[in-house]
Amino acid sequence: MNVKLTHQSGFYATIENNSGHQIAIDNKSAENPKGASPMELLLMGVAGCSSIDIISILNKQKVVFDSLEIDINGDRVDKPAPSLFTKVHATVRVTGDVKPEKIYRAAELSFTKYCSVSLTLAATAEVSFSVIVNNTPYEPKKI
Repeated sequence: MNVKLTHQSGFYATIENNSGHQIAIDNKSAENPKGASPMELLLMGVAGCSSIDIISILNKQKVVFDSLEIDINGDRVDKPAPSLFTKVHATVRVTGDVKPEKIYRAAELSFTKYCSVSLTLAATAEVSFSVIVNNTPYEPKKI
């Protein structure tokens, strides 16, 4: 895996992967940022990684959903650099004719076993998730 950053101006740069896909990156304190901050990219990575896992798991179970959204919230140390994430919480929202326990299990597997990004962040942050199916929060029953 390899990426290449090309400086544009100020803190603004583009980053390209080996396939030619590009993203813009900037300092969020810039007057008019032209891209995501590096820490926002980490949270975007959690969302992207977990979505791939969840969709893959649901596809294997032949679970068809109408929509999937993942909101990621990150809390950081309130001091100068390095300002690491201390908490990262994902809210997984799914709609459709689906069993909430299957959605929860897919999310659980992603965040505890498969998502390399969230597992990497778990070294310095508490990573958690919640599931909302058809606008109703779902929590598995404790045995």
